Amino acid sequence: MRTRLVRVVVAVVAALGVLGGTAVAAPSARAWYGWSSMGGRVTSGPAVSSWSQGRLDLFARGEDSAVWHKWWNGSSWSGWESLGGVIIDNPAAVSWGEDRIDLFGRGTDNALWHKWWDGSRWSGWESLGGVITSGPAVSSWSQGRLDVFAKGADNAVWHKWWNGSSWSGWESLGGTIIDNPAAVSWGPNRIDLFGAGADNALWHKWWNGSRWSDWESLGGVITAGPTVSSWASGRLDVFAKGTDNALWHKWWDGSSWLGWESLGGTFQHAPAAVSWGPGRIDVFVQGMDNAVWQRWWT
Repeated sequence: MRTRLVRVVVAVVAALGVLGGTAVAAPSARAWYGWSSMGGRVTSGPAVSSWSQGRLDLFARGEDSAVWHKWWNGSSWSGWESLGGVIIDNPAAVSWGEDRIDLFGRGTDNALWHKWWDGSRWSGWESLGGVITSGPAVSSWSQGRLDVFAKGADNAVWHKWWNGSSWSGWESLGGTIIDNPAAVSWGPNRIDLFGAGADNALWHKWWNGSRWSDWESLGGVITAGPTVSSWASGRLDVFAKGTDNALWHKWWDGSSWLGWESLGGTFQHAPAAVSWGPGRIDVFVQGMDNAVWQRWWT
C-alpha cells in the first residue's frame, strides 16, 4: 500500500451509542468516514460480506435470537429481514462468488450451523456439528471454497472446510483464544487467521498454500475477538475493541505491520469488516444503543 498522506480519525460518542461524524480530509486524500447508524436492535456483534463492488450484506442476532439481514445495493440500504434460526453468538458470513453468500452461526446446541443464498433464495439451516464455544469465522480463497474457524471447548482454534463437494472433519490449529476468531483470504490458497489471546494481545497464524505457520503475537491489548478484511493481495486490515471500548486498527502493508491507531467510537462485542474493492473498507459494530453502526475508509 502507498504510504498514507493523511490519517484522519473522526469520532463522536453519545451516551447511548456511536454518533455520526463528518469526514475531514485534505483534497484527494483517503480518509475514514462515519460513524453512521444502520438502526436495528441487535444482541451480538455483526457480520458482513460482499459479493460485488458496492454490495454489502450485513447480519446480526436480533432480540429473538434469530439472524437478521440488511443489505446495501450500491445506492441505498434495505430494511431488516429475519433469516430465522436461533444463534447464541456473533454470526459469520462470506461470499465466494457473485450473488453467493454463506452464513454461519453457533446454535443453542453449540454446534456450527450453516445457511446460504444461491442467487435466488435462502436455504434452510443445516447443522455442521462440532462443539464450539464462540461465534465462528469464515473465509474463502476460491469459488466453492469455505474455511470455517471457531473456538473449541479446549479454547484452541478448530477448523473445518468445504472443498466444493464435501465438508471435512474438524482439525485443531492450537493456540488459546478468549473470543471469536477472525479470518480472511487475500489470494488463492492463502488464509490469515487472528484471535485474542489469553494475554489479550492479538495473535496471528496463516496458511501459505502448503502448511500452517506457528502462532505469532502482534501485541496490543484487545477486549473482544478481532475482525479482518483485505482489499488487495498482501494487504490486511485488522480491527478490535480496545480497553476504552473504542475501535482500534492495525494493518499489514505487504512487508510490515503498522498501527495501532484509534478509530474512536464506543461499542459492544466483536466488530465486523469487509472490502468490496481496492482501497475500500467497511467496518460495523454494535453500538451502546444496540443499533449497528458503520464506518468506512475510501
